[in-house]
Amino acid sequence: MIIFPLYMSGKIHSMISTIINERAKGNPSLESSTRTKLILKGIDPSNFSEKSEDDPVIIEKLLKVASDMGITLKV
Repeated sequence: MIIFPLYMSGKIHSMISTIINERAKGNPSLESSTRTKLILKGIDPSNFSEKSEDDPVIIEKLLKVASDMGITLKV
């Protein structure tokens, strides 16, 4: 289980990176397919950086997507 602080700029970027890394485990093909799955769910990883504002709606979507992929994220 990965725990993220409640308020912090770039939390979405960090969550996206964690989802991609946990799912792919270093496999470039799985990294690409995970990014594609996120885009299909309405979250484009390229739109978020460490300085991006955190949107509670996107955070909830990411928690749902992570859960669907078998990854446990805790905010």
